[in-house]
Amino acid sequence: MNKKPFLLLSAALLTVPIGPAIAGERYSTPPAVTLSSDLASPWVLQLKKPAQAGQKARVGLSAPKPKVVRKVKKRKSVWGTKKKVVKKRTVRATGIFAGLNTAPATTPRTVYRKKKVTTYNRVASVKPRTQSPTQRPIDPQFLPTMVNYETSQKPGTIVINTNTRHLYLVMGNGKARRYGVGVGKQGFEWSGTERVTRKAEWPSWTPPKEMIIRERKKGRELPSFMEGGPANPMGARAIYLGSTLYRIHGTNQPWTIGQAVSSGCIRMRNQDVMDLYERVRKGAKVIVS
Repeated sequence: MNKKPFLLLSAALLTVPIGPAIAGERYSTPPAVTLSSDLASPWVLQLKKPAQAGQKARVGLSAPKPKVVRKVKKRKSVWGTKKKVVKKRTVRATGIFAGLNTAPATTPRTVYRKKKVTTYNRVASVKPRTQSPTQRPIDPQFLPTMVNYETSQKPGTIVINTNTRHLYLVMGNGKARRYGVGVGKQGFEWSGTERVTRKAEWPSWTPPKEMIIRERKKGRELPSFMEGGPANPMGARAIYLGSTLYRIHGTNQPWTIGQAVSSGCIRMRNQDVMDLYERVRKGAKVIVS
């Protein structure tokens, strides 16, 4: 056996410092570790934008679905019905899941939900307006009209029926022109036959002393005299009856026609008394029953 190569190998091994060499390798810088992009992406995103409080970062899970917040308001329509206005807005995921949201974006929109309005509830929903006396329509039976009227009285005679609140101007040939009138209230009724002694356009008004005292007790102070005009209770025309204080006259309260509201006078609508004024003559007979 040749011992020379063995001795040369043994001498070479003895010249190498075995202990220090092994210790140096332990403390040397290790090579860099490279991660795949699939594993690195969540950690990079976490470093860029930390998760919000109460939100846990879990790698390998899908992002939470967007949350839809609904805001409801109530409005009133023209007819009093209500509309619901629903506004939608999408809340996106934040934190480490902000870049992983693959859900399609929701466009905010407004949805109107209107209650079905029918003819019935439309009328019911409209509050009726209080009608003032001047807007109240007069009963058609008190509007001027020609009627059949059999009587022995001569044409031109005025016959007033206080029960039916009608005034008849006899025209002859079994015809009469009928008007609606207001008559004396309870305690002020009267009947009889008089003659037309005077006619006046837009007459003045001098209330009797008895009327002034009577109205004062009710808390209403009447003037001692009032010039003629639209505000005058005598209205547009006056037809005076004999020597009495009674008259056939117009009124500034046309809604009282057909009622027993006066102090004994016969009141008519202004347009009606103006028509009668042109048809009746002085000395004409007036019968009140």
